[in-house]
Amino acid sequence: MALAAALLAMGVGAANAADPQVERGKYLVEFGGCGDCHTPGHFLGHDDTSRLLGGSDVGFAIPGHGVFVGPNLTPDKATGLGDWTREQIVAAITTGVRPDGRILAPVMPWQGFSHLTHADALAIASYLKSLPPVVHKVPGPFGPAQTPDTLVMVVVPPGVYVGLPKP
Repeated sequence: MALAAALLAMGVGAANAADPQVERGKYLVEFGGCGDCHTPGHFLGHDDTSRLLGGSDVGFAIPGHGVFVGPNLTPDKATGLGDWTREQIVAAITTGVRPDGRILAPVMPWQGFSHLTHADALAIASYLKSLPPVVHKVPGPFGPAQTPDTLVMVVVPPGVYVGLPKP
């Protein structure tokens, strides 16, 4: 009994052990590169790790579709996934459909994630729900006729690129 009390006091107890499902989700999120599109600063060369997965600050332009900014994946209720259940997150990343019925932007690789096992998709959802909430409302989405109010990444063919103004 004394040994168990001592171990708990030192933080070695089972209550402090990392949740294997959350750890698996963290691994999959890191391996999948989710932070690339969903962490501020990444596309500007300096990830803001204090707002990990808190939503990008750069949009993707998709011809004919508009501009989409990687949303906040933290459990913030106002600006992130806080009101989404784990199963709703699983459905979104594996089917491309949000709880409100909107289809995810074509740049989101949900087709690849559709091959995840349910256990792995649930692990990702559990990890996202375990993050500290980040208050960050990303702009958009912007339709094709709208003017975005954020930096935009655009993929252009070589002929267009060489014609761009040089710095």
